[in-house]
This record gives sequence, C-alpha cells and structure tokens, in this order.
Amino acid sequence: MFNGISIAGYLIVILVPRWWAVLLGAAFFISWSAISLPATMELIAKAVPKNRRTMGVSLQSLVRRIPKTLGPLVGGVFIAVWGVGVGIRLAFCFAILLALLAAYLQQRFIEDDTPSTGASRAEKNPLRLYREMSPDLRNLLTSDILIRFCERIPDAFVVLWVTANLVEHDGVTFERAAFLFGVLSVIENVTAVLCYIPVAHMADRFGKRPFVLTTFVFFALFPFAVMFTHSFWMLVLAFILRGLKEFGEPTRKALIMDLAPEDRKAAMFGLYYLIRDIVVSFAALGGAFLWSVSPRTSFVTAFVFGIAGALYFAAFGRDLRTRATQ
Repeated sequence: MFNGISIAGYLIVILVPRWWAVLLGAAFFISWSAISLPATMELIAKAVPKNRRTMGVSLQSLVRRIPKTLGPLVGGVFIAVWGVGVGIRLAFCFAILLALLAAYLQQRFIEDDTPSTGASRAEKNPLRLYREMSPDLRNLLTSDILIRFCERIPDAFVVLWVTANLVEHDGVTFERAAFLFGVLSVIENVTAVLCYIPVAHMADRFGKRPFVLTTFVFFALFPFAVMFTHSFWMLVLAFILRGLKEFGEPTRKALIMDLAPEDRKAAMFGLYYLIRDIVVSFAALGGAFLWSVSPRTSFVTAFVFGIAGALYFAAFGRDLRTRATQ
C-alpha cells in the first residue's frame, strides 16, 4: 500500500512542475518508511534472540544503506547528464520502477502474521500505551528528540550550503556541484556501513549505552564541522563525520526494542516515533527561519541542541546492562 502511495507522490512531482507539487508529492513518498518501521522492528525482534538484536538491526540498516549510498550518486549523474529539470524527472521515473520491484519482492517473500500468531498485543489508545513506556525509554526518547532537532534544523539546507561553496570556492558548475554532492553522500554512507557490523558486535557484547552516546556526540559535531568547510576535500572530512553519526543508530533501535515490553514491540516503536517525529517536525519550520537569519545561526543552533541531547543521555540514559547493575 505504501509503495503505491510513494508512486503517487513521484507522479505528482513528475507531472506538475510547481513548488507546491514538490511539497505535496514529498508528503506521499516520505511517509511510508517511518510508518513501516515498527513492523520491520517487530519482524527482527521475532527473528533473532535478545543477545543478537543489535546485530539483526545493524544488518537491516546495512542493507538499506546500499540504495541510500548509490541513490544520491545516481541522482547526481541524472542531473549532470540531462540537466536539473529533465534529470530530476528521469530520476523519479527510475524511482517508480524501483518501487514496483520492491512491492513485488515484499509480497513474494515476506510472510505475514495473523492475529493468532502475532507477538504484540494491539493497543489503539496512545495515551494508555504511553503509560506503559518505561522511564528509561522516555529518557532515550527525550535525548533523541533533542538530537533530531540538531539533525533536522540544517538538514534540508546542507545541500544548498555544499553546492554553493563548491561553486564559489572550487569554481565548478552547478551540475558538477550536484554530482560532487552525490559523491559526498556516497562517502557518508560507506562510512556508516563500515561501522555497522563491528559496532553491533561490541554493543551486543558490552552494552548499548556507550555506543548510543557516541552516536549522539557525532550528531552534534557535524553541523559545527560543516559550518567551517568550503573546499571539496574539507567537505569529504565533514561527510565522513556525518557518516559516523550512524555509528550507533542500529544500536539505538535495538535499545528501544530492549526497553519496550515484550508483547508491545511494534506498538511501542510506533508510539516512540509518533511522539519524536511530531515534535521534531517543528524543527523544519524553525530551520527555515534560522537559515533566513544566516546559515551560521542555523548550524550553531543545531550544535547546541546536539550537545544538549548528548548531555541528557549521558546523565539519564540507561540500557539493560547498566540498569541491572544499579
């Protein structure tokens, strides 16, 4: 169903060359990933033992990183070869083909649960479900909200900052700058992929809290670092740092799984992301305002939110290992 909704969003962008159509289409093709996440985590929780959950989530994240790594590069090639207007439309056409393939593979290979075999109890009242959320999970949620403000405030404008700096300081054309941004995205994603498996192994063995905290620190450092970057090679270092912010992201998802009740995994994931994304959605509007003041204001504000989130988790964050020793 959500692949179909995504395709509808792609078609809107392709057929209607207006700014409002981009916003409308984005509402369709951005939605499915977050909504499908609780079911994905539920599948992983049932498929792997508790002491291997971080590895299970990391493998899922690694597989997702393959298209996330190649996608920006392919998109940059489309723009470099066919120009901005035609290139973006062709990229969306290619995305439609991939969405159709994904829908076929999902229906062909994913076995569905029935109400009698599903592991989670259904609960439609989010307030009642929130009362079942443990204090440790609420602390993780609070720190995660602060960290996502750090990420989202400048997120949509990083590409503008990068391309503008490449055009100004490296003297390349806009089309060439778009391609180089794709290269930087590849570097970011390769960095993240290289972290997943060793970090998952260590987190399952030694506890998740220090790796989640390290991730939050990397989140905080990226906007501060990119603010001082201008040339392509300086941006390479900044995007390596951006890739390192995925250092413990699968570990954080596995920690949510650990802290959620055994029969509420999917429901608690849904509630966690519902609360986080509703609150953090205001960061986009605030980010636009801050960017209109100045890019540096946006980056500095994001850095402050990131440090606040990391400090909060350092003070109050727990995992099963640290909770058991108290």
